Amino acid sequence: MEREKRERAEKLVKEVMKHNDASHDASHVFRVRDMALSLAAEEGLSSSPDSMFIVELAALLHDIGDYKYAREPSEERLIEQFLEEEGIEEDKKMKIVGIVKAMGFKEELSGVKDHAYSLEFGVVQDADRLDAIGAIGIARCFTFGGSRNRILHDPNIKPRLSMSKEDYMNKEKQTTLNHFHEKLLKLKDLMKTQAGRRRAERRHAFMEEFIEQFYLDWDGKS
Repeated sequence: MEREKRERAEKLVKEVMKHNDASHDASHVFRVRDMALSLAAEEGLSSSPDSMFIVELAALLHDIGDYKYAREPSEERLIEQFLEEEGIEEDKKMKIVGIVKAMGFKEELSGVKDHAYSLEFGVVQDADRLDAIGAIGIARCFTFGGSRNRILHDPNIKPRLSMSKEDYMNKEKQTTLNHFHEKLLKLKDLMKTQAGRRRAERRHAFMEEFIEQFYLDWDGKS
């Protein structure tokens, strides 16, 4: 029964996200799902089938209504419709919707407190953030910037190191390189779980090395 629900969630992801660029496509979602389950096992959740189910469904559904792709109905309504149609128990439905609503970087900027959330929330959010850093994160960042015809780098446009939720959502002021400083390099220290923090260290270091080399190449110093 749960396997069939997971398969239908995967089908929904493929359908809803089929026109997205490769930074936020179904492959991203499936990587996050696999990472979330791996982190959940490391954090001791594998002994609870209900927790693992919540983690998997939340990870699968976390991006189907991403505001950057301006879909209707809203993300929350898309998720609620799916969970209602699948007959997911009310307590599980509330947990899944709650995880998805609160896990974005923009929510953290608006002052949402992580201590109010569960370990299930932590592993799903950490998995999504791990996919935003390291080699995959670099590839996704440039893919998204290219899809929006964004400036690659302009030394005269300084990164916004302190932002409100509204500032972050105003993408017009952002270059692709600045996104590393404005968000991606901050994610390591925002991981919620020990497993997430361990995995973030190597990915973060790789990203720092890449950015250092980028600036050398840009200035013709390498």
